[in-house]
Amino acid sequence: MDHAVSLVQAYLQLNGYFTAAESPIFTGAGRKGARTITDIDVLAFRFPSGTPSPRRRRGMNTLDMNDIDAGLGIPADAIDMVIGEVKEGRVSVNSAVRDPEVLRAIVSRFGGTVDYEAVVHELIETGTARIPPSYSVRLVLFGAFPPGSEVPPCRIISLGHVLEFLQKYVHRHWQTLRHLQFKHPAFGFLLTLEKARRGGAGRRGAHGVEIVPAPHRQK
Repeated sequence: MDHAVSLVQAYLQLNGYFTAAESPIFTGAGRKGARTITDIDVLAFRFPSGTPSPRRRRGMNTLDMNDIDAGLGIPADAIDMVIGEVKEGRVSVNSAVRDPEVLRAIVSRFGGTVDYEAVVHELIETGTARIPPSYSVRLVLFGAFPPGSEVPPCRIISLGHVLEFLQKYVHRHWQTLRHLQFKHPAFGFLLTLEKARRGGAGRRGAHGVEIVPAPHRQK
């Protein structure tokens, strides 16, 4: 998985989303069955009550799962789908992400009887669309640098903001997180860095290296 995509996936998960990274989008190809149109960097779903309230137990620290990033603009009254495009460089809109055929394939995953043409048109024009009765679909761009050229209306979140959110989360909940192990590559690596930083903050020798002599053996 791409490193930047991994960071964004961890960020969305901590904000209560179910995520699928580098998700292929298929379409029919006649007798050949199906073909892949493109890969979407991140698809994420979140229910309004998807973030559980914290439970406090005597003698235990628990994660505050209500640490939601206001900058993500999560709708409070809708099931939210985020179509995320991730760039390690300047923010831009991949042409495939704004392809009506691709967007139609994505929003159809909500099911039901919906005017998908109208939803796709609204999504392309404004970056967000509502699907009755209570669904939201949004284009969100993540990048390391600001746009190099004009981009269509949509929410833009910098990778620097994503990293800062993850680091603050680790610092805030360190007393609980330090006892846990995470398989997620980005979040697990941040925890490893924090353990290394805190573990190396004690006694050090020259150049930050502490040499422990071997125990003396009696002949």
